[in-house]
Amino acid sequence: MPGVHDDAVAIATELTRLRRAIHAEPEIGLDLPRTQRKVLDALDGLPLEITLGESLSSVTAVLRGGKPGPTVLLRGDMDALPVTERTGLSYASTIDGVMHACGHDLHTAMLAGAARLLSARQAELAGNVIFMFQPGEEGPGGGRIMVEEGVLDAAGERPVAAYALHVASSLLPLGLVASKAGTVMAAADTLHVTVHGRGGHGSQPHQAADPIPVACEIVLALQTMVTRQFDVFDPVVLTVGTFHAGTVDNVIPDEAHFVATIRSFSPQARAAVQKAAPRVATGIASAHGLTATAEFRDGYPVTVNHADELAFAEQTVTSVLGDGRYVAAPNPLTGSEDFSYVLEQVPGAFLMLGACAPDADPFTAPFNHSAEAVFDDAVLADGTALYAELALRRLAAS
Repeated sequence: MPGVHDDAVAIATELTRLRRAIHAEPEIGLDLPRTQRKVLDALDGLPLEITLGESLSSVTAVLRGGKPGPTVLLRGDMDALPVTERTGLSYASTIDGVMHACGHDLHTAMLAGAARLLSARQAELAGNVIFMFQPGEEGPGGGRIMVEEGVLDAAGERPVAAYALHVASSLLPLGLVASKAGTVMAAADTLHVTVHGRGGHGSQPHQAADPIPVACEIVLALQTMVTRQFDVFDPVVLTVGTFHAGTVDNVIPDEAHFVATIRSFSPQARAAVQKAAPRVATGIASAHGLTATAEFRDGYPVTVNHADELAFAEQTVTSVLGDGRYVAAPNPLTGSEDFSYVLEQVPGAFLMLGACAPDADPFTAPFNHSAEAVFDDAVLADGTALYAELALRRLAAS
């Protein structure tokens, strides 16, 4: 039988067709009926046990190998972003205001291709593979919901390892794979702060209790807090993204409200900032005779690669794609990932795969989430082969 990578190259045209069809009809969030249908059509005829999500448009497919052995999970996310595409591609989004700006269309096509390659090798497969086609990575937390609905137990036993790939439209040259042991992606939480004052006439602030300067002081104090109370080697990133107060220039409002995203890289730092930030907000408001409410809303946990599984993935990349195709990332990414919910319960690895066009500069090309982000289809065969080989080799090694 030809090698896995050779087989992936042989179906690259079909994978490209699937990827572009998904790209042209992007869907947001947890309800992706058109994308789910495309995945089911791509899996049709394969010897898979398929389960659809109850509260989201997920697809869980189990391939049972011809030999006894454990279970491995492969994840591919399927949802798009609320972005108006400006790439000018022939297969650009046909849905106004929605775009596959993060490359999840490639992940979906790769995982469907891996299901096909592994199904052809079912007899030699020493165990089971769970294919996790996941909606709602971009915010709603589809990974958490799929875990709650039992994706980890779909084969009847917990996986011994789990792997996910994520393409990058810049930073990494085409075909290069990067990751690191330990924390690889940040936790992402939001802080909602409302300063409660007393409105009045803009010409007589002493007759009111102005919440705006107090809210501004809190914003600046939070920036100082993360530099003074947190270890530079276990940092916290806090960015205020929205600030709303007032209606006209000569009216002091009753309230000022802002929302911040907070990124942390360890459970310890995450817990500490969740205590410190509200204390700063309420304390400053109190010092000015006002009150403030500060509410944390949990986002995705820290994404942590298991050292042994990452070492195995690195060996697999080198063996399948060649020497020099894996690089160790020096630092975690400040983005977040809901594959973290899987890695909290199953050892595994999250890998980045360069999909920057070869004629573009990876350091200046538009990055993921940009309306101009372009992902090269040339990585589809590599990603498909890598998914399949991670499962094959990990099961064989058990």
